Amino acid sequence: MDEDERQMREQLMVHEALMQAMNRRDEVFQVIEDSEDVDEAIRLVGQLLGLGELGSRVVLDMQARRFTRDQRRAIASYAEELRSRLPDGR
Repeated sequence: MDEDERQMREQLMVHEALMQAMNRRDEVFQVIEDSEDVDEAIRLVGQLLGLGELGSRVVLDMQARRFTRDQRRAIASYAEELRSRLPDGR
């Protein structure tokens, strides 16, 4: 895997994590609210969504404006574009 493909895969993982968090926002917010601290929130969000530490951190760092319909569409569209550019489409 070359560097460009590695970067695309990482970007795709980030965008898929954001989409997953937006689709399950009530659960994500509840897990964050119930967490004692940021480290616990990272761990619990990761468990909830099946994400690694990077994906969990991205979800916790996401700005509230990303939950608007246009932003959700933009994230989903970019993830689809990345998938189409990857050799295996994943």
